[in-house]
Amino acid sequence: MMRKAVYPGSFDPITNGHLDVMARAQTLFDEVIVAIAADNTKSPLFTLDERLAMVQQAVKEQKIPVKVKVFNGLLVNYVAEEGACAIVRGLRAVSDFEFEFQLALMNRKINDQVETIFLMPRDTYTYLSSSIVKEIGRLGGPVSAFVPPHVETALKRRFETDNQSKK
Repeated sequence: MMRKAVYPGSFDPITNGHLDVMARAQTLFDEVIVAIAADNTKSPLFTLDERLAMVQQAVKEQKIPVKVKVFNGLLVNYVAEEGACAIVRGLRAVSDFEFEFQLALMNRKINDQVETIFLMPRDTYTYLSSSIVKEIGRLGGPVSAFVPPHVETALKRRFETDNQSKK
C-alpha cells in the first residue's frame, strides 16, 4: 500500500525552511503532495499562480521528488480525496505547537483516518517564516540566505513595483 502525505501551506513565498521539510517528508512517504492553499484567509503577497510557479521551480531545482498541486476547501477533505494518510506540518518553535496541535486534533475529529506528522526543519531554519522574509524584503534587506534565488528576484521585483506605485 502506497503511503501518501500532504504538506499544505500558503507558501507566500516558499522558503528554504519549507524545502527542508519537504525533503524530510519525502524520505518518510512514498509520495508527498505539496498543496498550495487557494482559499487563503491571509492576504498573500503573490498570486496563486505565482506561488505555484515558485514552488514548482524550487522543488525542481532542489531535486525534491514531490508533486505540487493547488487545493480549495477543507484540508482534511482534500487529504482524503488524494488518498493520503497524513498531513505534514513543520514546527519551528514551541510557539507553533499549540496552534498546530489544535488543528491536528480538529482534523482527527473530522476524519480519524488522517494523521498529522510534525517535522522540525534543520536548526538553521527554525527562526524562518514567510512573514519574516516578506518583511525583510519589503524593507530592502537581504533574503538570499532564506529563499531560493528565483524567489529573491520575485520579492525584489514585487517590492520595487510596490514602492514605485506609492511615489
